[in-house]
Amino acid sequence: MYYKEDSIIYHNGAYIHPEKASGNMYSQALHYGNGVFEGIRAYKTKFGAKIFKAEAHYKRLKYGAEVMGIPFNYSIEELIDITYKLLEKNNLQDAYIRPLLTTGANMSLLTSEESLLTIQCWEWGKYMGDKLLKVKTSRFQRPNPKSCFVEAKVTGHYTNSILSTNEAKNAGYDEALLLDMNGNVAECSGANIFMQKDGKLYTPKRGHIMAGITRSTILEICKEESFSVEEKHFTLDELKQADSAFFTGTAAEVVGLESLDDYVFPLSWESSLGYKLMKLYKQEVLCERSTKLSEAI
Repeated sequence: MYYKEDSIIYHNGAYIHPEKASGNMYSQALHYGNGVFEGIRAYKTKFGAKIFKAEAHYKRLKYGAEVMGIPFNYSIEELIDITYKLLEKNNLQDAYIRPLLTTGANMSLLTSEESLLTIQCWEWGKYMGDKLLKVKTSRFQRPNPKSCFVEAKVTGHYTNSILSTNEAKNAGYDEALLLDMNGNVAECSGANIFMQKDGKLYTPKRGHIMAGITRSTILEICKEESFSVEEKHFTLDELKQADSAFFTGTAAEVVGLESLDDYVFPLSWESSLGYKLMKLYKQEVLCERSTKLSEAI
């Protein structure tokens, strides 16, 4: 599903078919999970294909490389240019984009002095679909911020997401919700969470969560639209008294929650602020909320 006969990826400085790509069997990324990646979307707009917040995504990739000590040999501008060329070579406008920076051969626990960049793109609908989600509170916690850099998209960190997703799916749920080490709500396996209570939105503070770019976009839209929103810690019990809730993420975009464990959110999705934000976010990524092209890049 990720590539076809005529698909092209960017790999180690060249545009090639995915099956021609090769990796090092002694890479730290393979053995220890020391790699970083991004999830980005491009959209077909009235201005043509536009990568949404490409600069912010590639800056986060660079940040991840820096904190993990991985060599980063590209400028942000180069990466954006490469990605637009890749979309063109694949004849794609609506696409999911996956840059991946892997490490070279090194069986020690000191970061390799070599790195390899791969960028892939493919057509991919909303990761969690469009229906309201039935969510299970996971027995797995989000990593302690003192154990790693939680705001870096490090490949090895996502074993935590796989564990929680498997647990939820095997129990008949759509998604997992994870708490932090203090028992506060953190996020789901691959997206941030907002809740609505008495006409106001709340979302967990940064520091123990992935600082999602979609999350920050939603906060910006709330400010522009005068929606009341607060970043704060809140408990599972508080979430189970909310009127409505939704997840945000590049792959998922904005998706509403039907229930959490045995709690059903009482406010209809169509009456919620999350539903309005889902519509506004779609307008934002399609360059329909502003005539300024620069604001969509």
